[in-house]
Amino acid sequence: MKSLLRPALVLLASFTILTGVVYPVLVTAVAQAAFPARAHGSLVRDGERVVGSELIGQPFDDPRFFWGRPSATAPYPYNAAASSGSNLGPTNPALRDAVSARIAALRAADPGNGAAIPVDLVTTSGSGLDPHISPAAAYFQVARVARARTLDEARVRALVDSHVEGRMLGVLGERRVNVLRLNLALEELARNGI
Repeated sequence: MKSLLRPALVLLASFTILTGVVYPVLVTAVAQAAFPARAHGSLVRDGERVVGSELIGQPFDDPRFFWGRPSATAPYPYNAAASSGSNLGPTNPALRDAVSARIAALRAADPGNGAAIPVDLVTTSGSGLDPHISPAAAYFQVARVARARTLDEARVRALVDSHVEGRMLGVLGERRVNVLRLNLALEELARNGI
């Protein structure tokens, strides 16, 4: 029995040190060296001030800003500690009610906009933390944002155009707009008096 127990404990201790200490330290060191911004959370700065992360959405409800995709996290939106989807299926009445309420809120915020509302403005993402919206969702909001900021719609549309990100490696995913980066660009326009 002792002849079997000792090698088992030595292997357990060795693999615990290897996979629990050496490997994480090595991966962390490589990430810090090769991708320092990503390793530190992909933080977005406005000057010296950290205003968010490229990877986690933020709630915007002021008409002067572009609004992101609804969040399903609790107890507050975009709670990274509670990442999850709503788990509501397409036949669930709670999903239908939530989508209807979001549609009503978007129509109330921009009553003159008769365009079809992009689905990502009324449904939550799988994680509840999505920082991106589709270009269609951003263009849908151009008139409201331009009016609230007394800007020319063409100027706001050009700003959206410049913030559309392509597919990863040219083929993966969909074109998207990072809402935080777009709203920071709007604030930059305001600071520059444009």
